[in-house]
Amino acid sequence: MRRIALLLLVSSSLSGARAATRPRYGGTLHVSLTAAPVSLDPRSQSDSIAGQNLSHLIFDSLVILDDRGGTRPGLATSWQAEPGNQRWHFYLRKEVTFPDGTAVNSDAVAASLRAASSDWKVFPSDDNVVIESDSADANLPARLALSRYSIAKRSGSKVLGSGPYTVSQWDPGKKLSLAARDDYWDGRPFVDTVEIELGRNLRDQMIALEVGKADLIEVAPEQAHHVRMENQRVDLSSPGELMALAFARDPQSSDEARLRQALSAGIDRGALGNVLFQGSAEPAGSLLPNWMTGYGFLFPTSTDAAGVRQIRGEARQLSSWTLSYDPTDPLARVVAERVALNARDMGLALQPTASGAAYIRLVRVPLDSLDNRVALARLGATLGLGQPRYSGGSIEDLYAAESALLNTGRVVPLLHIRAAAGIGPAVRNWASNRLGIWQLPEVWLGADQP
Repeated sequence: MRRIALLLLVSSSLSGARAATRPRYGGTLHVSLTAAPVSLDPRSQSDSIAGQNLSHLIFDSLVILDDRGGTRPGLATSWQAEPGNQRWHFYLRKEVTFPDGTAVNSDAVAASLRAASSDWKVFPSDDNVVIESDSADANLPARLALSRYSIAKRSGSKVLGSGPYTVSQWDPGKKLSLAARDDYWDGRPFVDTVEIELGRNLRDQMIALEVGKADLIEVAPEQAHHVRMENQRVDLSSPGELMALAFARDPQSSDEARLRQALSAGIDRGALGNVLFQGSAEPAGSLLPNWMTGYGFLFPTSTDAAGVRQIRGEARQLSSWTLSYDPTDPLARVVAERVALNARDMGLALQPTASGAAYIRLVRVPLDSLDNRVALARLGATLGLGQPRYSGGSIEDLYAAESALLNTGRVVPLLHIRAAAGIGPAVRNWASNRLGIWQLPEVWLGADQP
């Protein structure tokens, strides 16, 4: 088990060190989140970082992804596809139970997956679960790592998971209390309880961290640098969440398509990332971040004044465009106004509005998977681009599929934004993955300064 291995490693590497620095069981971790879910069912959780963090505390998935997007065993110890990749067998870990003592067997797993998706035919078969799809799906194991496919036992409004923590108190939208499971199959978490305050704005979260009432909070990416300057611990993920301009429809003429290209070429993405986001976002010309594919740099992100002038000289002026933004996002209006200013500089009329009905939407879409193909499919669906089409399994095929989505003219990538978390002084052995998903079962609490 990973916790036992960790204890042995730390014990050997810290021999002679103070006992206070060694891993310890016990204590309560206090967490604050802006999310205010009214259900814990993984089917209803958003794909936000907060939604994924909550699900991973209570539920397990059949498959786990590492930071390179590689598949690792979860509740399934192995899997195998029949020829054609339409029928898969997932072989289950033995002696895993839900908190009520019932087994996480093939019947329970099949029932959970059937409830999570109507796209598959799922049925139990001895020590494995069989999943059939209408078409070939070579990427099914990676898809099953998504939080929405976590394994849950549902009984009316009650939902149980086999994860490292079990629910001890649940006040929907307000508070969630979790207790460590002594019998968790991957080893008992170090912290006894996790108390999560829900629906807290970022300012209140920061105050709670500063006065010692919270050990872990969310931090707005644009505030991460300032928080660090205040001598607070901040964890920053790799650039992941996509901020983009999404058009309401396909371009209706070649002139309209060219003007969209001009808008993309005239936006100062460097200023958006360095000034507005204080360096916590990187310019994006691609849907997927460069660290996930290795080819993101091939898509242009710098302004091209000469190209804009050429396009404007060739295309007629369209009527004024509207750009909607989320009024609950403190930075969205500022970004929209900066984009509108860039547009006016190139002779395009662009009017920001808080109304949802507009020609263009300013959107933020968090990546929900470390697998690049699963992540691209999610982006394509959310942005109205359709699903990526592949001719093979190479990185060149991924590049071609992403290029085809961008060539629809329906989206202009702006930034890839980092996720940020504020961490209290008592938190030890902090870890998160490249998307910023917290690894809380590995954390322990100490009284001394880290």
